[in-house]
Amino acid sequence: MSVTAPVPVLPYRGRFAPSPTGLLHAGSLTTAVGSYLEAKRHGGEWWLRMEDLDPPREMPGAADAILRTLQAFGFEWDGELVYQHDRHERYRAALAQLVAQGDAYGCACTRKEIAAAGQHGADGMVYPGTCRHGVAPGRSARAWRLRVDDSLTAFHDRLQGEYGQHLQSEIGDFVLLRADGFWAYQLAVVVDDIAQGMTDIVRGADLLVSTPRQLWLRQKLGGPAVTHCHLPLMVNAAGEKLSKQTLAPAIDARAAAIELRQALTRLGHAPPTEAGDVAELWQWARDNWQLARVPPGPIVIA
Repeated sequence: MSVTAPVPVLPYRGRFAPSPTGLLHAGSLTTAVGSYLEAKRHGGEWWLRMEDLDPPREMPGAADAILRTLQAFGFEWDGELVYQHDRHERYRAALAQLVAQGDAYGCACTRKEIAAAGQHGADGMVYPGTCRHGVAPGRSARAWRLRVDDSLTAFHDRLQGEYGQHLQSEIGDFVLLRADGFWAYQLAVVVDDIAQGMTDIVRGADLLVSTPRQLWLRQKLGGPAVTHCHLPLMVNAAGEKLSKQTLAPAIDARAAAIELRQALTRLGHAPPTEAGDVAELWQWARDNWQLARVPPGPIVIA
């Protein structure tokens, strides 16, 4: 069984890492608020990273709009503002390390071929390991994958409790460099969290299913242990995660106090009526924030 090691006592450093595939909506704002307050509660730092590694899905101008919205809501971040599009060399070095270690290999399989294997897992189709021992003659590698085994990779989430996966049977060897030439989220997020010295990962519960893969990769790259906390998922009336794909409306920075009050209330922290403007709401929130009051979710937003 592979279980994360105890986390050393280090100065708290967390982050918010939006993807500019759309504007901030109620779900992303709520995650930002929770991660920010958890960092402040521990007297720690809160960094900002723009995860802009998927150009075909990005909305023109979204990155700048996200920054303006965060500033309008009174967020203050520490450290250097990082854009993933500036960090390709780090990702290439990490992949080279994994290949040299024998942990990563080239894969020629198409999505159609993987789907034909018919193995449904925890997060889509399970890769059947077709290219584990080499690409078939006459074919060329299209992507790069990380080898996993079927031991239990588990951890304790500070809000959601115990969670784990048998990666080989539930996920399969997973992609590090995609067939279209773009870096996979799993690789980029782990490389950046290690490089930036993140100690505490606070994010939305939609990413809970990705965490065992990231812990496995972190171990292969020699990264230190971290804690995780997955905040409640915001869903619409149909039970779908709020996102650009589900037509979640962008938050209105002109109504920052109203939006911030709603986000706090969703996180189990209903501010008093006398906390009226943004500054007063933040002060009340910093004074009263307790993770134990946050519901695990999901939370329906009409």
